[in-house]
Amino acid sequence: MFNPSTTAFVFPGQGSQFVGMGKELAQVSPAAQKTFAEADEILGFTLSALCWDGPEASLTDTVNTQPALLVCSIAAWRALQEKHGEVKPAFMAGHSLGEISALVAAGALEFADGVRLVRKRGEVMKAAGERAPGGMAAILNLDAAPLADVCAEASRFTGGVVQVANDNCPGQVVISGDATALEKAMGLAKTRGAKRALKLPVSIAAHSPLMQSAVADFTQAVNTLPFIAPLPPVVGNVGAAPLADANAIRAELPAQLTSPVRWTESVRYMLAQGVTTFIELGSKEVLTGLLKRIDASATGLAMGTPEAIEKL
Repeated sequence: MFNPSTTAFVFPGQGSQFVGMGKELAQVSPAAQKTFAEADEILGFTLSALCWDGPEASLTDTVNTQPALLVCSIAAWRALQEKHGEVKPAFMAGHSLGEISALVAAGALEFADGVRLVRKRGEVMKAAGERAPGGMAAILNLDAAPLADVCAEASRFTGGVVQVANDNCPGQVVISGDATALEKAMGLAKTRGAKRALKLPVSIAAHSPLMQSAVADFTQAVNTLPFIAPLPPVVGNVGAAPLADANAIRAELPAQLTSPVRWTESVRYMLAQGVTTFIELGSKEVLTGLLKRIDASATGLAMGTPEAIEKL
């Protein structure tokens, strides 16, 4: 059994969705089944059927993907508690959208409010992408600091906008911006030593200034919710440090739309506090894979299936 005092629970963001997500878990775990049923009722449509049976095109629409990922993560978290009793790790954290999953699991936000909030988040981000189209690209073998310089140069050269969006792990950083600046940055990155620059199959420039038009509506949605201080602490994406109270959360969530996800620094913060084991609660093993590149000595365990939860 893992030691909760040296463990963090982490929750994935977009990119970990797939048709069939959460289905096997819901078939064997009453807690997981109930989680999906609650979400269906909250949203007024069968999100569970979309997660389990598709179609994929509907599942990958961000207005559906975001609640699907939160519900799948909370179903896994509840299934873990159902099997092993209430577990309080030292920290929780989530990648981008996953930060809201972490806040729900840490008791800072009610599940129903979290489901509605991520649905709203998907809606405002999609609308912002339609108003200010852009894209994202994964840059391999070039770290965040030199890549930030590349993005600044590309922005100056084109008069457009591109910036580091996700500092996922050493050697894997995602940049985000308008088409012209993004293409320029991808080319510059290769001249500065990047092994590859891969355009991602997304139509919005998440975690960039092109999401600014979403901030006001999302801030309004956030400010209507009764947050409390998370317990255990949740490490935020924007500051790579714990969110101390409700005010910190209300500042964090809208800021995150236009700010980089500082995942590498967030994980290193938790490692520095004595965390040695990271349990990923979600549909795949995305964050567990990144962990190996951040610190090979840390233990990563993905808990998205009945078998994994049973083995734990």
